Amino acid sequence: MKRIFSGIQPSGNLQLGNYLGAIRNWAKMQNDYECIFCVVDLHAITLPQDPLTMRNATREVAAGVIAGGVNPETCIIFNQSQVPEHAELAWLFNCVARLGWLNRMTQFKEKAGKDRDGAFVGLYTYPVLQAADILAYKATDVPVGEDQKQHIELCRDIAQAFNSMFEIDFFPLPEARIQKAAARIMSLRDGRKKMSKSDPSDYSRINMTDGPDAIAQKIKKAKTDPYPLPDSLDELDKRPEAQNLITIFAALSQRSEESVV
Repeated sequence: MKRIFSGIQPSGNLQLGNYLGAIRNWAKMQNDYECIFCVVDLHAITLPQDPLTMRNATREVAAGVIAGGVNPETCIIFNQSQVPEHAELAWLFNCVARLGWLNRMTQFKEKAGKDRDGAFVGLYTYPVLQAADILAYKATDVPVGEDQKQHIELCRDIAQAFNSMFEIDFFPLPEARIQKAAARIMSLRDGRKKMSKSDPSDYSRINMTDGPDAIAQKIKKAKTDPYPLPDSLDELDKRPEAQNLITIFAALSQRSEESVV
């Protein structure tokens, strides 16, 4: 049986993008694969965190994952910092990975912005820890969003370099499983930005803890445009807010976007 590994950061309330992009997918896979799911609290400290807030957020996210359909009797669910081998293996991989590989990581460039010299080292080496997360369990498949695909390619490079260095076929080369449908749920206030827990406006997202009235109000207030919905998806290319609402509706009704249009 193939082994799945995937993680989620404990950064506050889970929202619809987390559910459709990750948690619902995890629940679907749990009966067909050996699944290990992790609340990645070590990754979260690439930015300063309040310990009490972090502890509460870790528990809240774990509860959200279980509420989203992941069965802790079928899968392993744990928080990363409880297993010291993650950090230990990350250091070993730091001695295998190349600077050139990390310099190509676009997510660091985006998150560090213009002040790269002021960025934390942890933000730069984040993908090495991610490789350790995956390879510590010899996972064969990793469900990720399109924005994380490059990190899985780095993970494969590290595994291959380790195997070559010690002339042993020790680590598998994990495959990225990119979810096509609803992989990127965008902000209800700006269809060009990903829906995020960290957005200052609560009206930009649908939280998993929102009640029916709150959800209805947020959908009614969602940014859109004055034009009627078109007859084909091609006509939505330059209408990100309208396309986002169609994507959300299609994902929740388990239909194709084409049939919704």
